[in-house]
Amino acid sequence: MSSSVVTRFAPSPTGFLHIGGARTALFNWLYAKHTGGKMLLRIEDTDRERSSEAAVTAILDGLKWLGLDWDGDAVSQYERAPRHREVAEELVAKGKAYYCYASQAELEEMREKARAEGRPPRYDGRWRDRDPKEAPAGVKPVIRIKAPQEGETLVRDQVQGDVRFPNKDLDDFIILRSDGNPTYMHAVVVDDHDMGVTHIIRGDDHLTNAARQTVIYNAMDWDVPVMGHIPLIHGADGAKLSKRHGALGVEAYRAMGYLPAALRNYLVRLGWSHGDDEIMSDEQMIQWFEISDINRGASRFDFQKLEAINGHYMRFSDDADLMKAMIDILPEIEGGADILARLNDTTKKQLLAAMPGLKERAKTLVELADSAKYLFAQRPLTLDDKAAGLLNEEGLSVLSGVLTELASVNDWTAEALDAAVRVHAEKTGLKLGKIAQPLRAALTGKSTSPGVFDVLAVLGREESLGRIEDQIKG
Repeated sequence: MSSSVVTRFAPSPTGFLHIGGARTALFNWLYAKHTGGKMLLRIEDTDRERSSEAAVTAILDGLKWLGLDWDGDAVSQYERAPRHREVAEELVAKGKAYYCYASQAELEEMREKARAEGRPPRYDGRWRDRDPKEAPAGVKPVIRIKAPQEGETLVRDQVQGDVRFPNKDLDDFIILRSDGNPTYMHAVVVDDHDMGVTHIIRGDDHLTNAARQTVIYNAMDWDVPVMGHIPLIHGADGAKLSKRHGALGVEAYRAMGYLPAALRNYLVRLGWSHGDDEIMSDEQMIQWFEISDINRGASRFDFQKLEAINGHYMRFSDDADLMKAMIDILPEIEGGADILARLNDTTKKQLLAAMPGLKERAKTLVELADSAKYLFAQRPLTLDDKAAGLLNEEGLSVLSGVLTELASVNDWTAEALDAAVRVHAEKTGLKLGKIAQPLRAALTGKSTSPGVFDVLAVLGREESLGRIEDQIKG
């Protein structure tokens, strides 16, 4: 593969990096890596009213957290306005664009007439061939492209196939406003050309823009990049993705406790697949990814599937890495501050020792932190309702019996404790579960937890026996 492929991700900084944008960035990143090319980043900040520095920061932070890097510095579209003006004037000089002096009132009249005749509103080309000498005094013109009026414009799309647009529908659209600012349609073409972009991968809501942008490329005799318009993401119910479906910023997924690698793996499967492979490493995704394999149909966002994939990544994570990831999000989650306050060398060692048991059950870092709370709980423990129910008269009597057995164990390991409790179960004729349930409730304050012998081993002898005695004494 030649290293001449250049893709780009070009978000508008009007909010956070939402999940659809994250997937577009991922596809561009994968294709650049797949071909040994580059991915560039351009911030499309020409809309000064809605763009903000905070949004730029949120987008860059979101990409970094997701593990998507780009080549070179991020380019500001707004700062390139002089270059956009220069190209617009060049098009006028070539006879491919023209100054239009039509007033707002004239444009409104055109729209009204089109409506009355049941036609879509189009500019009627009244300044297309007029002599600029006829220009009214004191009116600042816009610049319009001379769109072809016959035939059709073809967009050869890697995902959608060949898409044909009748030229009569494209009209002479504006490329430079009367205040000298470029339109988005024009700025994008100039930037993509100047940045050497060879492949444009973006949402299929830009497909009609592709035809108009092709008109500008042709007018400048520039090569049209290879295009791939990817379907939008829908919610699980098939409706357009909204906040209630998961159209949230990437930082919201971080706070919900998802791992970047799991989110990358989940997002790549939204609209692209490689056989029946569900779990893929970055290396595999990069090796297998082709634009032409992207599906034409919209994909559905499914939180349960994301959780299942995240759970898989957590189970196969290194314990120390997973502990660090959990600690990193503690400031953002409920009850996280309490855990942070009690983190020290001793509790960190306990947490690390508990990781193999904790990560088996948790699907997110938030669930992981929640199930780790027992390690940091202050004595006497507060019990949840189910745990309190287990420590009724019968439960407490079971606890008293097993306490003596546990207190006599010298080798405080999960194996030795397991053996001691089994001996106790045989002596008393109690089923193992009958002993484990009240024991778990006394040790963790909950009715569910990692294996009860792991919990005993991690808490240590003194803390474990103390917690059991607290409940018996009441």
